[in-house]
Amino acid sequence: GVADADAEAELEKDEVIEEGTGASDDAEVAMEEFDLVVIGGGSGGLACAQEAAKLGKTVALCDFVPPSAAGTSWGLGGTCVNVGCIPKKLMHQAALIGGALADASSFGWEVPQPPPRHSWAKLVASVQMHVKSLSWGYRSALMSADVEYVNALARFEDAHTVVATDKEGVVRRLRATSFVIAVGGRPRYLDEVPGGRELVITSDDLFSLPQPPGKTLCIGGGYIALECAGFISGLGMEPHVLVRSRPLRGFDGQMAELLTKHMKDEHGVRFIRGATPSKIEQLEPAGGEGRGRLRVSWTLADGVGGSFEESDEYDTVLLAIGRDAQTANLGLECAGVRIDAASGKIVSDGEQTSAPHIHAIGDVLLGKPELTPVAIRAGRLLARRLCGAGDEAMDYAGVPTVVFTPLEYACVGVSEEEALSNLGERVEVFHS
Repeated sequence: GVADADAEAELEKDEVIEEGTGASDDAEVAMEEFDLVVIGGGSGGLACAQEAAKLGKTVALCDFVPPSAAGTSWGLGGTCVNVGCIPKKLMHQAALIGGALADASSFGWEVPQPPPRHSWAKLVASVQMHVKSLSWGYRSALMSADVEYVNALARFEDAHTVVATDKEGVVRRLRATSFVIAVGGRPRYLDEVPGGRELVITSDDLFSLPQPPGKTLCIGGGYIALECAGFISGLGMEPHVLVRSRPLRGFDGQMAELLTKHMKDEHGVRFIRGATPSKIEQLEPAGGEGRGRLRVSWTLADGVGGSFEESDEYDTVLLAIGRDAQTANLGLECAGVRIDAASGKIVSDGEQTSAPHIHAIGDVLLGKPELTPVAIRAGRLLARRLCGAGDEAMDYAGVPTVVFTPLEYACVGVSEEEALSNLGERVEVFHS
């Protein structure tokens, strides 16, 4: 509609950077003063910034999205809105509609024969228009809340100052009493595997892919890999899932097996278990709208201490092997913020980092649920505490979550395995 078209036009205008002379001398850039600077424009950062502004604080929000290896970038709103929950659920719904059409005649509906065909291009266009309208809505909300939006990459210069550099090299220096880090994470690549970056896509790229993914290898056993394989299958394409260990680690094992069995038996998804990818090769060059054919090789254990290699050809290779916290280039060492060496995530007590005036929320926190509603709630509660308008802390225990595989799965609390490990034989398990 007209509103969506206006939103897209405004977002395109946002990409035009104000005239500048390129990289600036930081020492010559005037200091801008705020009560609070939020770094990261995802759901949590937006919620925190707007709540603090509503409570009378002067707030700036810095957000910048470096392009993925495949060149994909997006606007304000973070992973969930642009390349996560929202487009994922829309494509999941598209797949469910396809399944409903197949069953409709049994319920008395007169379905045209042959059944209607699905258009990937039309789905992607609709999804992208929707997420761009949401992104513009966030821009509008920041303006209404009088939050200063800084479309630039922020880095700590010292404990109370960040330097924000836009894509043209124009620099702003922001000084604040308090900071909230809400930078989230980005998909991990297989840099140790030939072709593991330049020949693959991730969830950052899938939802804006101009052509259907076709026969797709989803590498990874987490919920992102399984959800993507589920809707790719539901839209009439052939997904394979390559899993190094067990699918859905961290979830109940019995339920994970039930979901994967349903995907295999009812949707034809092939699972390649106990496999480690070793090489991704381009068999034919990409041309026009095609990406070219790829061959993926992987190693499997032979059960007697050795191994052997298999391979197959694909149109698309989708990596979903985990996400890395975006802390490496934040200059956290200049601000005294401690991170976990293995994960790059911020070590905290609740949302309090090792620096008393710096807090963190969302996926960047070590050991906290990586869920959008959690980040939103934590951000609002944190803002109220920082503004002296409340003392309630976020309760991270017992947070429910849903996996949007073809057979949807919701859970809350510990898994059966965790309960047995913690409580031994005092656990009763009920099946229905």
